[in-house]
Amino acid sequence: MTFVFAILIVILALLGTPLFIVLGAAALLCYNTFDLETWGIFIEFYRISSIPTLLAIPLFTFAGYLMAESNSPKRLVNFARATIGWIPGGIAIVSLVSCAFFTAFTGASGVTIIALGGLLYPILLKEKYSEKFTLGLLTASGSLGLLFPPSLPIILYGLVAQVSIDDLFVAGIVPGFVLIAVLGAYSVKNANFGEVEKTEFSMSEVLRTAKEVAWEIPLPFIVLIGIYGGFFTATEAAAVTAFYIFVVEVFIYKDLSLTKDVPRIMQESMTLVGGIIIILGCALGLTNFLIDEQIPMQMLDLIREFITNKWAFLLLLNVFLLLVGALMDIFSAIVVVVPLIVPIANEFGIDPVHLGIIFLTNLEIGYLTPPVGLNLFISSFRFKKPILSLYSASIPFILLLLVALLLITYIPELSLFLIK
Repeated sequence: MTFVFAILIVILALLGTPLFIVLGAAALLCYNTFDLETWGIFIEFYRISSIPTLLAIPLFTFAGYLMAESNSPKRLVNFARATIGWIPGGIAIVSLVSCAFFTAFTGASGVTIIALGGLLYPILLKEKYSEKFTLGLLTASGSLGLLFPPSLPIILYGLVAQVSIDDLFVAGIVPGFVLIAVLGAYSVKNANFGEVEKTEFSMSEVLRTAKEVAWEIPLPFIVLIGIYGGFFTATEAAAVTAFYIFVVEVFIYKDLSLTKDVPRIMQESMTLVGGIIIILGCALGLTNFLIDEQIPMQMLDLIREFITNKWAFLLLLNVFLLLVGALMDIFSAIVVVVPLIVPIANEFGIDPVHLGIIFLTNLEIGYLTPPVGLNLFISSFRFKKPILSLYSASIPFILLLLVALLLITYIPELSLFLIK
């Protein structure tokens, strides 16, 4: 009977049943099969609800949704274009920087592609970038800011792996810029050898756009200086960010209506948060069973038969995580996979903060990895292009990001030197 239920759960998963149902059903099946009390699953919901840093998730999510629904994307693109659009490949670099900044606050690549794609796509084509390059750039840029604070996946990873969120925020900064630099260099190469026009620098335009975005540019500095200056915690930073953006977008810029837009945005953002928390609770319930049955240790013993050093393990881990990132959304992957790989990585002497950056970088790349990377389908929908054309356009960017991934993986100082 257990086998029949297991097959049924697999079928439900293949049919697209919501992940929390699949995870919850798998956890209940495992607990009942071994005659364990199922309250071990539900106690996880209580445990995560009592974690103070959990409050950062709904607050940062609400702040990101407010920015996405306002005219903030347009202001940020205009400012970035005025300041760096004049250099070779400047408009492409504008796209990279704008998307990275936006994704850091929204925590979702899909939101970035939808919100910024419509602005940047015609600009890049007008500047005579090829359509293939433009599609690949915007698809890759959609998840580019996931390593920058206050990225929601960083917070979730810290909660699940029980790693300092403050350390993860700092550790992701340099690797995040490495990813931007690699793609930026490729963009400059395309600009130099193509027919891309250069935008003339205008100080008056810089000042005009700076004035427009004057209330939004300070935001990341407020968060970083506040946290690392010891003025407030990551959770308090989330509250400050949410309140700041609410005041700026509703009362200063007046992009959003207090009575019409804000209640709708609150509902939409909290629907996402509720889904994350339900998945997290169910996944941790299943994880507790796996740990109690020493599944990670059995996996470690199996791995040790073939792999004897951490460098080979890291290579295998990257391959595995790229597959996970292509098949699962980042939130699901964090709550399902992290508890399994953390104890194994610890046995190989891998720093838990460095592991977190490797993990998130892989899933960032997985977003645009064929055949089922989420960014590919979002871009196909947003730009009305066949999915196969997105596959072709994304390949050069995937290869470049893989080079950056190897640097981040095998040079741990890129992640760790700021926190040591």
